[in-house]
Amino acid sequence: MEYFAAELRSWREYRKLSQLQLAQAINYSESAVGMVETARRKPKTDFVKRCDDALETGGALKRLLKELVERELIPDWLDRWRIIEEQATALNWFEALLVPGLLQTPDYARAVFEKSGQPASLDIETQVRTRLERQRILTRDDPPMFVAVVDEGVLHRAIGGPTVMREQLMHLVELCETRSDIVVQVIPTDAGAYAGLAGPFVIATMDGDEFVYLDTALYGQLAESAEDLAIVKRMWECLRAEALPRQASLNLIKEVAKKWT
Repeated sequence: MEYFAAELRSWREYRKLSQLQLAQAINYSESAVGMVETARRKPKTDFVKRCDDALETGGALKRLLKELVERELIPDWLDRWRIIEEQATALNWFEALLVPGLLQTPDYARAVFEKSGQPASLDIETQVRTRLERQRILTRDDPPMFVAVVDEGVLHRAIGGPTVMREQLMHLVELCETRSDIVVQVIPTDAGAYAGLAGPFVIATMDGDEFVYLDTALYGQLAESAEDLAIVKRMWECLRAEALPRQASLNLIKEVAKKWT
């Protein structure tokens, strides 16, 4: 927030106002203005709007805060993975608990973020918007070959309620039936224990090189060593062997979707 604090000070000084005068103009305390200008307090939306109006910025402070918040949601390790993801020619994705992020509907993604246990200060709608923007990877001129393997439990886990689940599952069906470059395969419940249950991962191919992304509750990790890649690729082949074929998987998804009506 240091950058926002400096920008607010610059606008206030440009309009030749003291902290007290700005505080009076926006109906906030002088100390509140001072704490924001020294980056000791994150400004609220109402505070920013009033500052934009009082300082006649044309909404510059609101736009700046929105950009800064979105940047905060993407740590450095994830930013690097996004670059790989955006340029990948193939993505092989395994999930045991959730629908892969690139295939999630807005309502499903929103429900996931709402129950994530993250600080209430994080803007859920911004997170949803960021996730949907990532999905443009699949609609670009040269989209990657996208293959997802998911546990059948993903289809039965009530994320957001029956309506959200049915729309999500039918979204998967529509994508797979209209796109030859998107495949979703399901590992049936009766498969029992299998490789991959320790956590989700993605294998990305870019410029002939392969990268592995491992997800955890706190942060993601990029694995690039030949040894790590060999282990995860072996795990991927085991998962594909356990999964139902493409059409059988779609039939199962349709069947479960009917139960969510």
